[in-house]
Amino acid sequence: MSPHKRDFYRFVLLLAWCRIIAGHRRDPGPPRGRRRTVHRLAHNGPVNDLADLLTPEGRALLDEVRGTAPADELAVATRLRREHPAELVSAALGQARLRQRAAAKFGAEDAERMFFTPNGVEQSTRASVATYRAERLKALGVTSLADLCCGIGGDAIALARAGIRVLAVDRDPVTAAVARANADALGLAGLIEVREADVTEVDTSGYDAVFVDPARRGGRGRIFDPEAYSPPLSWAVGAARKASRAAALKVAPGIPHEAVPADAEAEWISDGGDVKEAVLWFGTEPGAVRATLLPGPRTLLGKGLPDPQVRPVGRYLYEPDGAVIRAHLVAEVAEQLDGGLIDPTIAYVTADERHVTPYAAAYEITDQLPFNVKKLKALLRERGVGTLTVKKRGSAVEPEELRKKVKPQGPGSATVFLTRVAGAPTMLVGHPA
Repeated sequence: MSPHKRDFYRFVLLLAWCRIIAGHRRDPGPPRGRRRTVHRLAHNGPVNDLADLLTPEGRALLDEVRGTAPADELAVATRLRREHPAELVSAALGQARLRQRAAAKFGAEDAERMFFTPNGVEQSTRASVATYRAERLKALGVTSLADLCCGIGGDAIALARAGIRVLAVDRDPVTAAVARANADALGLAGLIEVREADVTEVDTSGYDAVFVDPARRGGRGRIFDPEAYSPPLSWAVGAARKASRAAALKVAPGIPHEAVPADAEAEWISDGGDVKEAVLWFGTEPGAVRATLLPGPRTLLGKGLPDPQVRPVGRYLYEPDGAVIRAHLVAEVAEQLDGGLIDPTIAYVTADERHVTPYAAAYEITDQLPFNVKKLKALLRERGVGTLTVKKRGSAVEPEELRKKVKPQGPGSATVFLTRVAGAPTMLVGHPA
């Protein structure tokens, strides 16, 4: 046999062997003629079976699946599908999962009675924030209100509980149906009228006030341009100006201050230290700026102060609440604390004395170091720090990355701030005061 033929046969044998090996590694799939059963969990898709869930059978299923753990969902679904339609079981399990998620926003008692969509859970107003806003509208003398872009009805519920008659409008049929079901489930149907309609076509002249919560998410995620909201901010402002008594527009906390109309009051709201939203108020104090902290509420009003002076780091460092920072009211907090900034671009306030304020968290600083991981590691080892909290502002270093490098060990605890002091990268080490 010639060398060329020998090489050719070797190549053919090698190719055949590779195909055999590949065949063993490839998933053969189900045998022909048989269908593979796919157990689709209810929470993987949208929950559109609201009408079925409102039937006696649906409500009984909701009671039965209440509190089902994710790990048990498949077994529960398999058991219930022997006696109930598969679609209804999936819808009930989906609602059970959504209710568990919603408990953090609405409280377990309400969440167990309400109905949700996946987007509704994520985008609805937290009950504590909605209640605060409703009470403020009530204090302004509002007795009736048009809630435009009402979603699943979170704000409408709080308004109705404050004694305000509500027209709740949403153009999405499923969302409107859920809002209607929630008003009924919580015994508020007498105060909440839900209407499926385009909010731009609704006549609000018969109501004291208007609340608009435009959609701020699109197919690609969050929308940062207020004119890209649905409806646009300019339309919402026009609707607010027509209200006879007051109006409130919910916007993203990151809205540029220059986008706030001159005749509006701007309020930034945090709950438990987390910034939740900004609200533009009409019919209150034009041009006013405030930061409101929940629970409380505790409200800090802007005075129009100039930026605080930069000064050396003192014994105490204060971290203003996020609502204070978003509202650009750090100067007002610094004035209360008789303090200054550690850097003109960083929202940390420093002072020599300990002052109590609800608007900033206080830390006692024990060490100030130029940014140097080795020095920090040595300091933490010397102090026996095993529990390390890392905060950063004005630093590109990620907290987890630093924690891995310093490998804290020991019984002690400390907080390290990665920041800038007078323009220089700096590490401040301390503990809550």
